[in-house]
Amino acid sequence: MNFTTGLIRNVSISGHGGSGKTTLFERLLFSGGVIAKPETVESGKTVSDYTPEENEHKISIHTVMANIVRGDKKINIFDTPGASDFVGDVILTYRVCDFALVVVDGRAGVQIETIKLWRNLEQRKKPRGIIISKLDDDKADFERVLADVKEKFKVNAVPITLPMGSGESYKGVIDALNQCAYLADTAAVEKKEAIPDDFKAAARTALEKIIEAAAEGDDALTEKFLEADLDTSEIHKGLAEALAECKFVPVFASAALKNSGLVPVLDFLEDISPSPLSAKDMAKPAGGGENMPVKIDPAAPFSALVVKTNYDQFSGKLSWIKVICGKLTPDTEILNVTESKKERVGKLFTCTGKKLEELRELDAGDVGIITKSATMKTNDTIAAVDLGWRFLPLRLPAPVHSVAVSVVEKKNEDKLGEFFARAAEEDRTFRCEFNPETKETVISGMGEFHINMILEKAKKTLKIDVHTHIPHVAYRETITKKAGAEYTHKKQTGGHGQYGRVMLEIEPLPRNEYYRFVNAVFGGAIPKNYIPGVEKGVLEGLEHGVVAGYPVVDVEVKIVDGKHHPVDSSELSFKLAARQAFREAMKQAAPILLEPVMELNVFVESKYLGDVMSDLSGKRGKIQGEISLGGGIEEVKAEVPASELLRYSIDLRSITSGTGSFGVEFSHYAPISGRIAEEVVKAAAAFKLHESDE
Repeated sequence: MNFTTGLIRNVSISGHGGSGKTTLFERLLFSGGVIAKPETVESGKTVSDYTPEENEHKISIHTVMANIVRGDKKINIFDTPGASDFVGDVILTYRVCDFALVVVDGRAGVQIETIKLWRNLEQRKKPRGIIISKLDDDKADFERVLADVKEKFKVNAVPITLPMGSGESYKGVIDALNQCAYLADTAAVEKKEAIPDDFKAAARTALEKIIEAAAEGDDALTEKFLEADLDTSEIHKGLAEALAECKFVPVFASAALKNSGLVPVLDFLEDISPSPLSAKDMAKPAGGGENMPVKIDPAAPFSALVVKTNYDQFSGKLSWIKVICGKLTPDTEILNVTESKKERVGKLFTCTGKKLEELRELDAGDVGIITKSATMKTNDTIAAVDLGWRFLPLRLPAPVHSVAVSVVEKKNEDKLGEFFARAAEEDRTFRCEFNPETKETVISGMGEFHINMILEKAKKTLKIDVHTHIPHVAYRETITKKAGAEYTHKKQTGGHGQYGRVMLEIEPLPRNEYYRFVNAVFGGAIPKNYIPGVEKGVLEGLEHGVVAGYPVVDVEVKIVDGKHHPVDSSELSFKLAARQAFREAMKQAAPILLEPVMELNVFVESKYLGDVMSDLSGKRGKIQGEISLGGGIEEVKAEVPASELLRYSIDLRSITSGTGSFGVEFSHYAPISGRIAEEVVKAAAAFKLHESDE
């Protein structure tokens, strides 16, 4: 069965780890008739968590898709990881979904990761709803958590369903929108019932608030609402329009293990949630210029974005695509616009977890899978013809935890490198880079657990020993005053010799200006054809400073005079003379070390705030500010030297009992001196000695 754009719904499920997303996803599939029997997370047999790593650690690591057909609608549902280490997969689903369901634990309320995810959705202006989960738990409290949502997110949160009781007295939910009840049934899909008498007043009050939200979605409905009641079709229409414009946030009550509160969610997704027709994507012209919106358009020529790549042991490479315009059918030739390469698409698939299901076509707004593509990578734009623009790549957070890796046997280096390259293609928040300064292969990810999972898989897959250690920090050197030097490179070996004399002056530049070369030679003291050789020599001198051998930055170099020989001078002679003259000048210019400083954002519960700030002070951090996010959660902004943050993901977990979270980005380089500088110089000398021993 084919589904046109207006009949497709793309919905993501996300939330803090442990809030019940995987259970909710499993039970939605059961309630939607996709699976005959729901499994528990503990069984290791859920549709969502099927990899060995997920079963072993009992958490979601990858985004999984399935679809539910209700009436004439197809609902693509994406279950995402909750741990911050795997946030990259959450963000890719935000790019492809048209409606986001955020799961909030009915016991704990809004947690740190929930706030960070909500901020991302807010930036995208993505329509979203809340599911308050685990309401059959004795510690759950729907009203308290609803108040928490309103306080922290400052939104018009409107309950669509209400719980009937809580804890042991939990009986099911009231569907206030459709004025009916659903009694919980742990063995079967919940069935529609009449609202019990003792809940009728609450149901009517909730409906009135729903109608108010619907009236705000359309000016005509607002006018009618002031004079008369809205009928069912008008309420649905108003809610759909208000939701598409993020004017309200629907809230649902749920106890997924009891199969409770799920059918009303599916009804809402079918009847109210936005279709792709209300969405757009963003692109950038190939020749540069401002970003441009691209509307989801079934009538336009085919174009799509590759949003995810993963590798299956049976099906090989799987490329997930979101069709933005037109449609794609099997056995079609397309152009990989990013790579400027054509390829023929064979079969098209959707999936239910790891199970692939063949499709006859993919319409605009739909998400599907192409297998064994020769050219496609995550973030590539594919189309029927060259578009003259590319879809913007996924906006992903920078990695926060790094380790240097090595293998005992050199012959295994290529195998490990290929493994990491594939891992980086599957997960764009994971990076593997060789640092030429420190001669280290460094892998980076969103946390210690993220890195450990990849290393664990590498060791099992490749059956090799991988060693890790804390990476060396990439320091820099600069100067603090003006200086000058001259150097004559002279060498006679019989026949043509080598001769070049260079006189130069250096002075500091403002931070982050890196380097400036000025030719101030007059009268032909150095012929113009040798000036490029002089600059090459200076650039080589910049590669290794005189303090600890780190690259030199923020220096202006002015060549003021020199001398050449009509026979023995050459570009090489002047390059060697300039390199040595620069080193001599730098020694006289009061050189210093610079260390990278990072911009750090830490999210913690209020009770840990003092310990976190004390720890940052001990790490030479400068607190830039503190923001109370409400409900006992604080955000701390600080600038901290990179050398102090090499194990911060581990430190923060220890300080906050695993509840803290942070993001980090490079800010600037700052001078260091005294004992800290001495230690850096000693470490650099020891590293060079170790390198020479090898």
